[in-house]
Amino acid sequence: MKFEHFAINVEDPPAVAAWYVEHLQMQIVRHVGEPTHMHFLADSTGRVMMELYNNPPDLIPDYSAQDPQVLHMAFAVEDMEGAIVHLEAAGAQKVGGPGQTPFGDVLAMVRDPWGFAIQLTQRAEPMV
Repeated sequence: MKFEHFAINVEDPPAVAAWYVEHLQMQIVRHVGEPTHMHFLADSTGRVMMELYNNPPDLIPDYSAQDPQVLHMAFAVEDMEGAIVHLEAAGAQKVGGPGQTPFGDVLAMVRDPWGFAIQLTQRAEPMV
């Protein structure tokens, strides 16, 4: 078995997908229109994929009210400060960090404009 994707129910999949493409170097690999506006996005390596879709609004969690440690996605960055500045300029909100772990990794947490938590990772030793 190999991991294919994870899915996130969001209010406006086309807008979220466009933001992730523009600011997180994702690429749309499949799009399905109404009623769910399903978008499958792959990362810049093409090995990790996520699905953004919309089911009835009462099923969409209030991501901005959740502690980022409950649910977040992580993106590896080479320039932590530059990534934070770029994402804040694009409408993200810095939640915490950057800070260094005992392993020497540098981590920061931001929220996308819709409140979903994104961890930025600058690893001392690449994990993948």
